Amino acid sequence: MKNTLEITDLYAGIKEGKEILRGISLKIKKGEIHAIMGPNGGGKSTLAQVLMGHPDYVVTKGTIVLNGVDITKMTPDQRAKQGLFLGFQYPVEITGVNFGNFLRMAVNEKFQDRHSGHTPRGTGASTTVLKKLSPIAFRNTVAPIAKQLGFGEEIVKRFLNQGFSGGEKKKAEILQLAMLKPDFAILDEPDSGLDVDALRYIGKAITTLDYPFGLVLITHYQRILHYIKPQFVHIVVNGKIVKSGGADIAAHLEEHGYDWITKDKVTA
Repeated sequence: MKNTLEITDLYAGIKEGKEILRGISLKIKKGEIHAIMGPNGGGKSTLAQVLMGHPDYVVTKGTIVLNGVDITKMTPDQRAKQGLFLGFQYPVEITGVNFGNFLRMAVNEKFQDRHSGHTPRGTGASTTVLKKLSPIAFRNTVAPIAKQLGFGEEIVKRFLNQGFSGGEKKKAEILQLAMLKPDFAILDEPDSGLDVDALRYIGKAITTLDYPFGLVLITHYQRILHYIKPQFVHIVVNGKIVKSGGADIAAHLEEHGYDWITKDKVTA
């Protein structure tokens, strides 16, 4: 189905290790925000990694379908070209890789590929050639987004995440999201380690993006949900979605913690 990310009866775990996800089913449509919450060790971050195709995890059952295309066996780069984005919980530093060049090349690669009609599977589609974003055009495009996130113009001259504070790394992930314009984005704890100002910058940047996309927001706490308001909240415990509902669930968790929902689910 177009404009949909659909996860059906997904079981997955570490290769030659224990099963972590145990039957996750979820449908996200473009324009929707789904918050994934739950206690530590419940499988939230594993879900993010599995959706993006991390090679350390293996899917033993179920499917992941993006815009009508089964991406369950695709590599991470193929999934990205299909329109999926993952914002990492712990972005890594890459010495020697210029952030601006990295991001410009990623944008050009993605849009050249998608607008030419080519897919990772090779469909014999048209080979329309699009003009690549020049360094000057890129800087003009990225500058207002970077400013909204509290970055100065020098951000594109720095090495990728090198010397960035925790907050800068998370904001750099959102800058990539804004430039790449995926159909669906998964943000794995974008609020961890952030102060109030950085959290506000991220919330405003995401909510003011001027194109429709589906968002899966993984978080422990309600505080980011004051800035990014989900229509749906799902609680994951022991690799299963044990409760789904509206934003009121997050407010209840803020007041009462997870005990009320885990006491009968931990041994499930």
